[in-house]
Amino acid sequence: MTTPTRKLDPKHRSRQLTEGPERAPARAYLKGIGFDDEALSKPIIGVASTWIETMPCNFGLRVLAAKVKEGIRQAGGTPMEFNTVAISDGITMGTSGMKTSLVSREIIADSIELVGRGHMFDGIVALAACDKTLPGAVMGIARLDVPSVLLYGGSILPGHWRGQDVTIQDVFEAVGTHAAGNMTDEELAELESVASPGVGACGGQFTANTMAMAFEVMGLSAMGSAMVPAVDGNKAEVAIEAGRLVMDVLARGQLPSDIITRASIENAIAAIATSGGSTNGVLHLLAIARESGIELEIDDFDVVSERTPLLCDLKPGGRFVAADLYHAGGVGLVARRLHEAGLLHGDAPTVSGRTIAEHAAEAVETPGQEVVRPLDNPIKATGGLAILHGNLAPDGCVVKLAGHERRIHVGPARVFESEEETMAAVTAGKILKGDVVVIRNEGPAGGPGMREMLAVTAAIVGEGLGEDVALITDGRFSGATHGFMAGHVAPEAARGGPIAAVRDGDQVTIDVDARRLDVALDDATIAQRIADYVSPPPAYEYGVMAKYAKLVSSASQGAITG
Repeated sequence: MTTPTRKLDPKHRSRQLTEGPERAPARAYLKGIGFDDEALSKPIIGVASTWIETMPCNFGLRVLAAKVKEGIRQAGGTPMEFNTVAISDGITMGTSGMKTSLVSREIIADSIELVGRGHMFDGIVALAACDKTLPGAVMGIARLDVPSVLLYGGSILPGHWRGQDVTIQDVFEAVGTHAAGNMTDEELAELESVASPGVGACGGQFTANTMAMAFEVMGLSAMGSAMVPAVDGNKAEVAIEAGRLVMDVLARGQLPSDIITRASIENAIAAIATSGGSTNGVLHLLAIARESGIELEIDDFDVVSERTPLLCDLKPGGRFVAADLYHAGGVGLVARRLHEAGLLHGDAPTVSGRTIAEHAAEAVETPGQEVVRPLDNPIKATGGLAILHGNLAPDGCVVKLAGHERRIHVGPARVFESEEETMAAVTAGKILKGDVVVIRNEGPAGGPGMREMLAVTAAIVGEGLGEDVALITDGRFSGATHGFMAGHVAPEAARGGPIAAVRDGDQVTIDVDARRLDVALDDATIAQRIADYVSPPPAYEYGVMAKYAKLVSSASQGAITG
């Protein structure tokens, strides 16, 4: 079966930029930098790269972009590369710099949209790697709605320390172990020197690999492309093929709006649920749905996750990393399991022109692999996340279920007005067994920027409290977070959410089976406390952060600014 096609003029947009006597000035500019008449007569494909020299995740994209352009030229197109921004979540984690991460998603989308509209590209290949670059790229190509392909830069390989594989997650948790006096300065330094051994995005099923898998299952990336590690010898050919593929997509007239549908988004949610993926997937898919005019609510994630078994034994809750999944059979194997379980909308189209079911049927499973469980032996019967409501989260919150067995926690609140306050308390040993750590004013508007709490959650685990403490926040969690944590609490404190009413010692209940997040207060008391609560003054009075804080929507709606 093939997906529907339409007939497009191959230069359906660029023709108005490059043809006719009146366009001589434009051609003169372009000829001055090497584009001759032959090049300008061909379809012009924007190569949107998120290359940057501040992190390993995106560091290799400049080389891949060159290979993409090679493939475009081979297939009869003219590539024009442009760059946008990228922020490293891992490097900025635990600092004020982390406030910029989610904001960057909007800037990436805006940049791709602006350059694509301004230069009238006939198609786009978007290269992404670190967490927010992937959804930002998809949001951008969804807005442009021209023939497009997404290429993931690939995962890093694991590091090796004292006879075991390690990832950056181990370093974050080691900070807590060190603070508790159970790791020396020398051991910590030794670990940090080997945990990130080269180019590529974080190795576990953290946000980058989660979104890469989701978008491959959604059909925006070529099947088999995402899990090829960044340093694998096959990655260059994957990039060349992405360049060839976009020209085929253009010839078939296939648009992102043909691929991004309610059905394909549900396929992506199922991939996240079965892989124990990042809770950030909720935020990003809500945003993409809204960019695409597709009706999707936060509770839809709970519906899909509840019917989807957890099959992938991937970090942070499991044993394996993305490179192991690649060798086991890749995203195709995950799609095959979902299809066999009747959990995949099999007729959803992909950029290849074939359906996701056809690709799933062709997946090859490596004999003896242990990364993706068989359907009759799941890690858990239901997926890796749940959506809770209650008097603390009227608009919902997200709980990650992979990597721990707890379904309920009742304990006294320990309330903090920022991540920094919390981290100081954790590393000083002031968090006790049974506590519910409450971090507020870290939401999309209140942060602003909705920081991830990996530094805090990893320190809690590193201090040996991972099974005894719960945490709730109007901020986010990293894909590397594990433990009993409820994030994206909405409405946020800065927008009058009930999380603003919680005080030290209040009894907080997180009950997954009941799908409830509650504080033991009556409605009148909550309302009065919210009225009395004064949020901290805005962290930014002007500039991009202040503008974002004014425009951004609730986390329950994807935290978008459009």
